[in-house]
Amino acid sequence: MAEVKKAVLAYSGGLDTSVILKWLGDTYGCEVVTFTADIGQGEELDSVRPKAQALGVKEIFVDDLREEFVRDFVYPMFRANAIYEGEYLLGTSIARPLIAKRQVEIAAQTGADAIAHGATGKGNDQVRFELSAYALNPDIRVIAPWREWDLNSREKLLAYAEQHGIEIEKKKGGGSPYSMDANALHISYEGGVLEDPWTPAEDDMWRWTVPPEAAPDQAQEVDLTFERGDIVAVDGEALTPYNVLARLNRIAGAHGIGRIDIVENRYVGMKSRGCYETPGGTLMLKAHRAIESITLDREACHLKDELMPRYAKLIYNGYWFAPEREMLQAAIDASQTHVNGVVRLRLYKGSVSVVGRDSANDSLFDAAVATFEDDAGAYDQKDAEGFIRLNALRLRLGRRRR
Repeated sequence: MAEVKKAVLAYSGGLDTSVILKWLGDTYGCEVVTFTADIGQGEELDSVRPKAQALGVKEIFVDDLREEFVRDFVYPMFRANAIYEGEYLLGTSIARPLIAKRQVEIAAQTGADAIAHGATGKGNDQVRFELSAYALNPDIRVIAPWREWDLNSREKLLAYAEQHGIEIEKKKGGGSPYSMDANALHISYEGGVLEDPWTPAEDDMWRWTVPPEAAPDQAQEVDLTFERGDIVAVDGEALTPYNVLARLNRIAGAHGIGRIDIVENRYVGMKSRGCYETPGGTLMLKAHRAIESITLDREACHLKDELMPRYAKLIYNGYWFAPEREMLQAAIDASQTHVNGVVRLRLYKGSVSVVGRDSANDSLFDAAVATFEDDAGAYDQKDAEGFIRLNALRLRLGRRRR
């Protein structure tokens, strides 16, 4: 192995990364720095530091990145109305560049010459972590143990842990049968029975949302206030970005909103079935499109819709720090100058609908022009005749030729 003096490991304290921590020292003979990111996954992180200390780690970072995650990654993505393959709100994808960014920063801070992660060689996350890292530090060394070692099963990992005296905490009830990933935006579920795309997800799999049929019989309305395309208040209460999302997760989850079950196309080439819970994000997307409907110019709105699939694919594939994503973001952010106002949503048994939208200073909706009643001369209907004739000209000429 090429010499590595010090590596920063993205460390969760679970089986995989605990084994990786020991394996790095044994394989590369390097010092290991651990980094654990709190991005709103809801797990108790107090135990991470003592676990790392028990394994001999001297430099341990446990960072609260919740506000940065929502403010600098989730919010910009939702300004674009980003959604991958028509359904996926990119909850896992958008978290990876932040983790990689902080990992590279810690490497510079501690004098490490490498970073390491626990993503497998089959998934998208290895690509996302590494493209982000190289974009920020082109000379960083990346170690991906799953592409190097032969510990390719849970049984082998457990045997390695036992052999080297690594204590692995047993989860009550044996833990989840699924591969799960959670952050402030969503929870993802893969593996187990979900590997058969015909087999439905079990009802007790979902963590954040109640079954729609068990949701309250009374609908709930919620008002979301936007400034420059970002939600700044819920029901009139000003909140930070993270607290907006946390509040919306609770509200939407209680009404069974935000579940999807999809088969997606991974960047590495295979199809994968996954289930996702994104309750707050589902409300955010619905409301953002609603406020844009009255504040955004028609052609600007249509251009955003044309750019969105490309933007979403860039995030899904790991190109958050690529120049083309940054260029698109600049255009998207410029479009949000007048995206201000309030949207009222109605939540009921797994569904969300827009029942009101208002923008006192930035609305392009003019009732005097749009009315079906007497518009008092605000719009001359005779003008439509010339408009239609001009737009029909090429169609008429084409038909005559045929």
